[in-house]
Parts: sequence; structure tokens; C-alpha cells
Amino acid sequence: MRRREFIAVLGGAVAWPLAARAQQTAMPVVGFLDTVPSDDYASREVAAFRQGLKETGYVEGENVAIEYRWAENDPDRLPALAADLVRRRVNAIVAISAPASVVAAKATTTIPIVFLVPEDPVRLGLVASLSRPGGNMTGVNIFAAELAAKRLELLRTLVPTATRVAALLNPAEPTIAAANLRDVKAAAGTMGLQLRVLNASTIADIDAAFATFANERPDVLFISSGPFFNNRRVQLAQLATRYAVPAIHAERSYPEVGGLMSYGTDVADMFHQVGVYTGRILKGAKPADLPVLQSTKFEFVLNLQTARALGIEVPPGLLSIADEVIE
Repeated sequence: MRRREFIAVLGGAVAWPLAARAQQTAMPVVGFLDTVPSDDYASREVAAFRQGLKETGYVEGENVAIEYRWAENDPDRLPALAADLVRRRVNAIVAISAPASVVAAKATTTIPIVFLVPEDPVRLGLVASLSRPGGNMTGVNIFAAELAAKRLELLRTLVPTATRVAALLNPAEPTIAAANLRDVKAAAGTMGLQLRVLNASTIADIDAAFATFANERPDVLFISSGPFFNNRRVQLAQLATRYAVPAIHAERSYPEVGGLMSYGTDVADMFHQVGVYTGRILKGAKPADLPVLQSTKFEFVLNLQTARALGIEVPPGLLSIADEVIE
């Protein structure tokens, strides 16, 4: 054998196992599908998700890639975004919100999906049961809708003379709106509160809903959970202060920007759990074998400065149970 031929054969023998090894160790890709704008979870929540991945041995940019797809508060964009992730053959899809999870479920029955939803995933048709999900989906239920009774209770404690409650819902998020309406209606009836439902799906709708308070001001305001209202939290906080209406939201980001108070799941902790589940799936676990996790950490956040601006004296008992008081 000539020397040149021998080198060519040897080079091929070396290159083949290297190519095979590179193929075997190809970096897994996770698709991250969310309804909100890209900057809405820019820090706390996505950082918690990445930390969960890290705890299972995956670090973004080192041994796992994440393809982010943001619907920018336009649910109609979700099917195309989900289809793109499926075409790219990602190793797993993380679906944040009920609309994103339902769309992802329709897009694929083979790619593992880890969801984070604010209501019962069985009712949404995502899994067969919480303990035995079945299929290609599992995830976390953050109980955003199911805590309506507790939120009304906190409002009633803050304003014990309240008899009229307004509920602000977004019909463009039908599953979330229906769950919130069902639970707040039942809770208001139990407490003997008169309920008035207001719908808002746009910025102008929110302005119009609050404008009605000039003539028919409620004693307290219940703001529905959901991506759109969370994204409009600054507008909601400013309007609630302008119209002097004590309001409660599902997420702590509302009092953090000047809203009165919130009660709900520790969302960052749930994003962390989604990251852990995603990492376990990348290591070979099957979604069907991973039970749906449910919130165990809840937080009540109160903005005392906003309470003073509304002329409300917060009862000591309410202050004592707050997980955080913003001065």
C-alpha cells in the first residue's frame, strides 16, 4: 500500500469514530413557548427555570440549547410558533400558560411537553390524571384560578364593609376567564357579595372598564389571572389608584409595580420545578411517569404605600400574615 493511501485510510478510520461521537453527544434543544412578550419573564422566572435545569446537569449554552418562542400577547401566533418547534425536532417543549399548553398538545403527540398552567390540567384535557398523566405531557399547576375565594377573603378582611365586588376578566383567554369566573362567582355568593363582571381584552378595554367606576364604583376589585393582565399590571395598578379601588391580583409583580396586593403561587418556584422536570426528561424520564406537580408555596404580598394612598388602614392581623410588605 502506498504511503498516501495508507494515510487516507488511517484518516478515515480516525474521522469515523469522531463523527459518530459528535453525533451521539449532540447538544439537546428545548423549545420554550410562551404567550407573553419576551421581556415579561426576563429575570426572575426564566432564571428560576434555568436553575432547575442546572440542578439536573444542564446549563444553557454549554450542554443544552433553548429556542425561545414568544407570542407577544397574541394567542393566534401560538400555532405557528409551536409548529416551528416541532419542525425543528426539539428534544422537549416547555409550554407556559394554558393557551400555549393546549396548542403544544395539538402540535405533537410524540415530543415530550412540560407545561405550566394556572388551572386544572385534567379539565384542560392535557393529561388523564394528575398522578398518571399518560401521553407525552406533564408539568405544574400553579392554582392561579382556583384561589379566587382566598383573594376575595383577603379583600374582605382589608375592607370589611365591602358589599360590591367587580371582577375584571379577559374573554380572549377563554379557559382562564371561565375558571376565574366560575370560582369568583361561587366565592362571592358564599360571602354575600354582589358581583359585577367586566370584560377587557385590549388596553382600551381596560381603560373603559375603569371609566365605569366613575358612576358605579365597586367596593373592591378582583383582577383575573392570565398573561394579558399580568403584562398590563402597571396600567392596572395606576388605574386602581386613580379610581381609588382596592384591587387584588394573582401575581406578586402587581404590588411590586404599585398595585395594592396579590395572593397566589410562588411562580418562580414553579418555573424552577418546570426546569427540573425538563432536565429529567432530557435524561430519559418519560412524561407519562412524572406526576403533575401542584403548588405548595403561596405568597401574600401587600403594598403598604399604596394602601396609604388609598386611605386604607391595614388591620394588624392582615399585616401579620403577609409574606412580604412593600413599604
